[in-house]
Amino acid sequence: MSEAYVVDKNLGQPLLLEEGDLPQKNADGEPVVELTDEQKYLFDVRGWLLVPGVLADDEIEAMREYALRVQQHPESLPEHERSFVAGPLEKLTDHPVVVGFLNEFLAFPGLSSAECYGFRMEGSGLRNPAATPEREGVFNPHNGSGFFRFAVDSHHYQSIPGKSFSGLTRVVWELAPVKMRQGGTLLATGSHKAAYPSPESIQDPHSAVWETYECPAGSVLFFTEALAHSTSPWTNADNERVGIFNLYNSVGSRWSSWSPPAELVEQMPPMRQTLFRGTYCADNVPGFRYGGQNQRDRPVAKESG
Repeated sequence: MSEAYVVDKNLGQPLLLEEGDLPQKNADGEPVVELTDEQKYLFDVRGWLLVPGVLADDEIEAMREYALRVQQHPESLPEHERSFVAGPLEKLTDHPVVVGFLNEFLAFPGLSSAECYGFRMEGSGLRNPAATPEREGVFNPHNGSGFFRFAVDSHHYQSIPGKSFSGLTRVVWELAPVKMRQGGTLLATGSHKAAYPSPESIQDPHSAVWETYECPAGSVLFFTEALAHSTSPWTNADNERVGIFNLYNSVGSRWSSWSPPAELVEQMPPMRQTLFRGTYCADNVPGFRYGGQNQRDRPVAKESG
């Protein structure tokens, strides 16, 4: 099977993916979990993908406890650790399943290496009825038709035969069970490629336009922000929602002003720190500079003295 023809930076040359261009291990040395052909197809067609039961029970418990502590008792933590990418939640930022997905749909090989992610992290927050009642209780459909939008604000989705690119991508970690039609996120399947304006029925949360999901705690949901989506009132009386909403973008684009505390990032492994590097392209891969094939074959010269 031939590779999709993607144009590189200069003169219409093809972008060739070589060994070591994309990381095969995350910052903790764990092997990246690549998407199956079915998962790639489903995400491209639907605009969203659910991977159930990714986390172990002990991980879920520790992460849920920490997230609620940040929300309810922030004074119990050092100031730089009052973040949803701190403590045990830090491992979610570049979980092997997340890296595998983003390597396929967001990473740019020319801005990546075996030790550097080809994407950046754009934000992180908690969805919990007590913490965010304005988000958990309000039906608010937005976005969609990303196939035809300019890339200015990253809410776009591009495709050629054999390859798709999701400009702004949401990764939701459900740390508590989600029951069907009792909360969670509503998704207008396929609307990221919709050629027609959305019908009036999209304003009805019970419309056939909307699909949703159910999953055990420890599941992860991916969706492109180019997809029409909305919150759904949480009516599950058996447990509250504890959802970590992480957001990723291309290295050269920024949607929000969010940044984690600098002291927190400095304590992370060097590879994880590349998730939070500056929003620019030139010379933004540690150890490489632009030049030659794939723009990255010349090591950075070390300053003397």
